[in-house]
Amino acid sequence: MTLHPLQVVGVRVELPANQPVVLLKEADGARYLPIWIGAVEASAIAFEQQGVQTPRPMTHDLLRDVIGALGGVLKQVSITELRDDVFYAELQFADGTTVSARPSDAIALALRTETPIVGDESVLATAGISIPEEDEDEVERFREFLDTISADDFAGSEGGDEPHPGAS
Repeated sequence: MTLHPLQVVGVRVELPANQPVVLLKEADGARYLPIWIGAVEASAIAFEQQGVQTPRPMTHDLLRDVIGALGGVLKQVSITELRDDVFYAELQFADGTTVSARPSDAIALALRTETPIVGDESVLATAGISIPEEDEDEVERFREFLDTISADDFAGSEGGDEPHPGAS
């Protein structure tokens, strides 16, 4: 299994389906990995990226705190598989324990714990999108768009860690 480091570019709402999507970028390459996610997870990712502090812990904050209280260390988050148009991920702990997770939850937790995110080559080969350098302006516009939205923009969407309908 060949793993590639991934960076979270951000989240946005994909129109016209009004579906949140998290965009990951291969750190050592030119591929991007879009994963359609649910509204709650999109908010959790956006809140963390924007540095929003909520008065009470969100679910991913709670999970981070429980892991820490139990002495656990999250070593790596892996996007491991794309099967039947559904993405799969794993949380890998320092003691060797591996826990299956939805990619959106794994990403939200990784951001909160500053844990590396990696993607399996098979997932990137199947669902990754290569963007030539001349199209980097489009990615920059996407980043600028991310700067103009807030997590509240995801309030009415639904989703579940799978590609956009019709994606192969």
